[in-house]
Amino acid sequence: MTVKHGSDVEAKYVTAGKDTTIQVLISSQEGPNFALRKFSMLPGGGMPRHTNTVEHEQYVLSGHAKIGIGDDIYKIKAGDVVFIPAGMVHFYENIGEEPFEFLCIIPNKDDKITIVDEAGC
Repeated sequence: MTVKHGSDVEAKYVTAGKDTTIQVLISSQEGPNFALRKFSMLPGGGMPRHTNTVEHEQYVLSGHAKIGIGDDIYKIKAGDVVFIPAGMVHFYENIGEEPFEFLCIIPNKDDKITIVDEAGC
């Protein structure tokens, strides 16, 4: 069993992202089935088009963003829930004046992340 405060978990910059950090709140070593992560994107920040080999379940804590999932684009805000199937191309762009933050739960499976070439779209 693990109990800790989120502020005690180190935030690390996401190298593929712009002004984006990740905190691994519950790691695959702590939870047998799922990992819990918190992402934070500063205004203008985000993540490029990419795919993952695992699904994502997300809950938006604060801010506003434009996200693309497949061919669809959504504007999301605090309180919204997002599901991204495994293998689906997706991206994030903070379009608000404040940080865009969300929780992301993923299964504890091997996850290969592939950046999608913008020129090939």
